[in-house]
Amino acid sequence: MGDPQFAKYPDLQLAQHIFQLTNPSSSKSTKQSSLKSLQDAIQDKKMAPLYWHLAHPVEGVLNAPGEGSAQQPAGHRRPSSSAATLLATKNPNVEVPLAWDEKLYESLKVENEKELEAIQKEEDEAAEKAGETEVQAARGKRAELYNRIGDKEKAIASYEAIFEKTGILGTKIDLVLAIIRIGLFFGDKVLVKKTVERASALVENGGDWDRRNRLKAYHGLHLLTVRSHAQAAPLLLDSLSTFTSYELCNYSSLVIYAILAGSVSLKRVDFKSKVVDAPEIKAIVGGSSEDKISAITGQTSAGPSAGDEEMADASGSTATPVPTAVNLTTLGGQQDTQESSIDFNPLAKLVKSLYEGDYKNFFAALAEVEVNFLTQDRYLFEHRSWYVREMRLRGYQQLLQSYRVVGLQSMANDFGVSVDFLDKDLAKFIAADRIPCTIDRVKGIIETNRPDDKNKQYADVVKQGDQLITKLQKYGQAVRLRGSERG
Repeated sequence: MGDPQFAKYPDLQLAQHIFQLTNPSSSKSTKQSSLKSLQDAIQDKKMAPLYWHLAHPVEGVLNAPGEGSAQQPAGHRRPSSSAATLLATKNPNVEVPLAWDEKLYESLKVENEKELEAIQKEEDEAAEKAGETEVQAARGKRAELYNRIGDKEKAIASYEAIFEKTGILGTKIDLVLAIIRIGLFFGDKVLVKKTVERASALVENGGDWDRRNRLKAYHGLHLLTVRSHAQAAPLLLDSLSTFTSYELCNYSSLVIYAILAGSVSLKRVDFKSKVVDAPEIKAIVGGSSEDKISAITGQTSAGPSAGDEEMADASGSTATPVPTAVNLTTLGGQQDTQESSIDFNPLAKLVKSLYEGDYKNFFAALAEVEVNFLTQDRYLFEHRSWYVREMRLRGYQQLLQSYRVVGLQSMANDFGVSVDFLDKDLAKFIAADRIPCTIDRVKGIIETNRPDDKNKQYADVVKQGDQLITKLQKYGQAVRLRGSERG
């Protein structure tokens, strides 16, 4: 079906820079670097609509409520638009502000209008002298222009107009993937969910292998943003050996997302095979020298869809290739920019300590992961507290499932925390029925209660039955009250 189209815009790395401007966990130097990148992008790509969304004295989402200019009082400021989801917080405290320059905005706007006029002229000439293909090409340029300058609504409308006029399935899938990226850029989870489902339906109707593989990464990233790590992990881990969606994120970021999703959701056996021993992960995160050599030379592969090097023409087939080895030295070859250096040691320690049951180092590594990764990524930031809590729970469950009775002080020593902290932390999970155990502070022990399947099923039926009876009683009372009112 040909090479992917409409894959250049939007630049999702730019959304990360916008996020960093309002991220309370970012250093001032990081914010200054992000501001410089954002300013350069606005000028180079003539991003008048995005500049307005962000920096306008009244309409701009980077202005806290109540702020404004002398010429345009803050009292008329409208509620934040969907662009507000670009930010780390709803009420940002911008330490390094993006200044509003009216002259710059007007010049960018004029440049946008000139480009649109040229595209309209090209479309009119194509309609008169050429065919539908040339007309669609001009419409594609208009859609890409709106996408490039950050005009969300017009970009989506333009892509939809092209979608309605094209009959080529590959082009339709590319258009829908572009809309997904717009949703990811602006943090519009509803749009992304709806469009991912739409893309999945198109791919099932005959999408080629390359587009199927790209959609897998898109779907996995979306699930990560909505806290569905159990569903995201298989998709992200499966994408490691065949990743080509560099318009979505770089390969290092995909590895980070895959490790985090797999660590919190996979069962121990799958965690071992798909994360701990995965050669794609070892090649990036690091392990022993032998592990790195084995991974880089492609001797083994954890991905079931690896083996794209054997396909002479991926676009001509809809079948998934037979799994074989993948050479990781070729991964990243299509990237336009060099990836920045990332310290993967906290992730490596997290994976190793969790699997080996080294819980003191596990907690220390989890704290490092929170600081270095969870608070610094726009997709992970929103769920950082939940993720840390779930990983603590995973550590507790892993230790307790091996014992009938555990000393409270002994377990606190294993995790490197105080008895009071462990008591309070476990109590929350016990109250929520996440850990089947009881704490006896007098004896200083934790006693696990592992009911068999039949008893658990019986308890679930009783609990659900009680809830149903309560709802029926409330419903009956409401019906009687309404009947008495009519009488």
